[in-house]
Order: sequence, then C-alpha cells, then structure tokens
Amino acid sequence: MSSFGTAYRIATFGESHCKAVGVIVEGVPPGLPLTEADVQPQLSRRRPGQSNLTTPRDEKDRVTILSGTEMGYTLGTPLAMMVHNEDHRPKDYGEMDYYPRPSHADYTYLEKYGVKASSGGGRSSARETIGRVAAGAVAEKYLKLAHGIEIVAFVSGVGLVNMTPAGDYEPEQEEEWADRWNKWWATLKTVNREQVDSNEVRCPDAEWAAKMRQRIERSRDEHDSIGGTMVCVIRNVPTGLGEPCFDKLEAKLAHAMMSIPATKGFEIGSGFAGAGIPGHVHNDKFYQKGDKLGTTTNFSGGIQGGISNGEDIYFNLAFKPAATIGQSQPTVTYQGVDGVLAAKGRHDPCVLPRAVSIVESMAALVIMDALVLQNARKSTAALIPVDPNMPPALRGELGLGK
Repeated sequence: MSSFGTAYRIATFGESHCKAVGVIVEGVPPGLPLTEADVQPQLSRRRPGQSNLTTPRDEKDRVTILSGTEMGYTLGTPLAMMVHNEDHRPKDYGEMDYYPRPSHADYTYLEKYGVKASSGGGRSSARETIGRVAAGAVAEKYLKLAHGIEIVAFVSGVGLVNMTPAGDYEPEQEEEWADRWNKWWATLKTVNREQVDSNEVRCPDAEWAAKMRQRIERSRDEHDSIGGTMVCVIRNVPTGLGEPCFDKLEAKLAHAMMSIPATKGFEIGSGFAGAGIPGHVHNDKFYQKGDKLGTTTNFSGGIQGGISNGEDIYFNLAFKPAATIGQSQPTVTYQGVDGVLAAKGRHDPCVLPRAVSIVESMAALVIMDALVLQNARKSTAALIPVDPNMPPALRGELGLGK
C-alpha cells in the first residue's frame, strides 16, 4: 500500500518520471508553526546531484504546501505537499522497454499489475520517498517542540569499511569489549547533524569518512555500485511508546525501515551481536535516574517488551548496492530471449549518503504515530476518578527498601 501510520497517517503519490511526487498527511496537530522552510532542509539533504558521489540528476526538490496551513500555522486538516519532477529523462530508459533490469523491480511490478512504468522505477524508485521525507519533517518539528526529541542518522559503513563496534564477546577480553560498546553509546549520545553533514559521505568521523569515500569512488569509476550500513539514534523519547504484541515499537521501526528502497537488514540495540552475549552481561541493569528509572547499559536499544524505556533508541540498517549500474549485464527480454543490458540512466554508486534523511524521516513518522496513540490513551485514562483502593503493586508503589 502507499499509506503508513495510524493516528499520524501519510499517503504518498507519484512515480519517478511523472510530473510531480508528494504526500497527504492526516493527524497533524493544529496550531503548529509550519512553512515550506521547515520542510525543505531535509528534502535538500535527500535530493540528487549533491556531489560527485551521487547521481548527477539535477533536481532541486522544492516543496510546495498545497493545503492544511494558513498564515504559517497548521489547521489540523489534511496537509498536502508536492514536489515537481524537473529533470526527468524518460528517453534514457528506451532499451529497458525490452529488458527487465537485474535485481530491479521491473519484472515484479509487471507480474503484479500487468503493466509497469516504462521509464525509471515508477513507484519502486527512490523518488517516492520525497513524500515520506516531507511528512517526516513535519513530524520532526512537532517532536522537537513538544518533547525535545532528536533524530540523527549517519553512514556507518560502505562495503566492508565499517566503524561500528567489532569483535565477538570473549570472557577473557570482557573489559576491552565493554569499553568499545561504552564508547559507541557515548558517540550516539552526542552525534549531531552538523557533524554528519560535514562531509559528502555523511559519516561523522572524518577518518572513517575518507575511507568510505574512496570505496564509493572506486565503484563509481568502475560504473558499479556498493552497499553499506547506517545507524540511527533517537534521543529524549518518552517512556511508554509502543503497543504490546504485534505493534511493538521496534516492529513498527523495522516495518518503516524495511519499506525504504534498497534496505536488506534491520537490527535494534545489540542486534545480531546480542546472540553471542551471555545474559548476565547483556541484561540492562536499572538504577534511579531523576524521577524515573534508567539503565546502566543499553543493549536493548531503548526498547523493552516493545515499549520505550526512556533510553536512547538506536538501530542499524543495511542497504544493498543500487540495482541499476552502468556495466553491461547478461539478462533476457520479457519474452525470454538472451541479451545484454547496460543502463544509460543517471544513478547513485552508493545510495547511503542521500538516504540519511529518509531514515530519519521514517523514524520520525513511527515515533510521532506512537506518541499520538499513547497521549490519547493517557488523556482518556486521566478522566477516570482516582481509586484509592487500587493495590499499590499495580502502580509500582510498594516502596520496598525505602
């Protein structure tokens, strides 16, 4: 489907080479100060043609708010936003009328609908994500104003060049292993978008960024592509977000992230590394943190039982190499006749630098939706008169040891 969310709900529209792409957003709180200037920065981080590490397609991606605001404030009614496609070249795809591109969605879309977009990737193109980014920018503004929530994503790896904590858990090297994790959590607490945007790779560490750049340039010069990994951290998230069982917060995040084009893997907190860590080490111990509880470690990634616990939420995301490359590749026509295809369009040698704002935006959509749902539950429950006979055990007020 082309819609996402429950209480804060979006529906995107448009194909890669049509006249325009955009989004309709329902559930935007009324009275939020909002103009195109609030949305444009994230779209500009996502747009093509930013550097020689990205596709040369020259789109400015200027957003226009069509409805849902007046005099710079939201009305609470559906918000519609649109971006014109200005530099599309359908003629670049003529040869692809005959051949399905290897690892692309040409064949599967044709099998599903019986027709397909004859230029670009249609709805499977990353142009579709413009609507997501616009809607996410609106959600981010509310989250920042109302709760001080910060969302920062950055490129953590390109190919085999990766800056995340490495090495399996070994009891005899536990201190060194724990030190790597502690340094990683410290990085996640302080990383900001200014650091991320300080280079074209969008990696906050200059030394690692230089290595990643070299790897991307190699693929570009070989008319090839390369994948990589991204990390996203969400700070200052209130406790209690997420629903039990099927709509756990990490499940909604996974759904959101795996809906982004080119994603192939998602892991929250310790992720797959947690499978090799003993429980007595992996368990996040509680301590008194202001007027709430905190945890001394954060292998859970800020979510326990599918519900936010107040610690930083962080996850890793894997992107595959872009499917469309300039090298000649053996394939067959839609009728099964052998042939060779070399893509002529303009494409990214590595999609990660431009995907940072997409990941941040999808994270914002998930947190916004969960927050609206939780606030509705809390405000509804607040209308029930306080029952002095409610057992203290239900309220967590036994006070043992105090």
